[in-house]
Amino acid sequence: MELEILMVPLILFMLIVAPIWLILHYRSKRQVSQGLTEEEYQQLHELAVKADKMAQRIESLEAILDAETPDWRNKHD
Repeated sequence: MELEILMVPLILFMLIVAPIWLILHYRSKRQVSQGLTEEEYQQLHELAVKADKMAQRIESLEAILDAETPDWRNKHD
């Protein structure tokens, strides 16, 4: 009796869920292996430019703080 109860969900899983799962899995693997799209490459480039600008701003702020308060790095709250 218990075996029959378990067989129905198992059969449904094998006939419906497993094939859909495999199709979606291999479709996503194919998309990942194709690399970045042009839009993704453009977004990546924009983020790199923003990161460079932010790094320059941080260096400027640290230089100002070093000039005004030389021991600011050693202070703890």
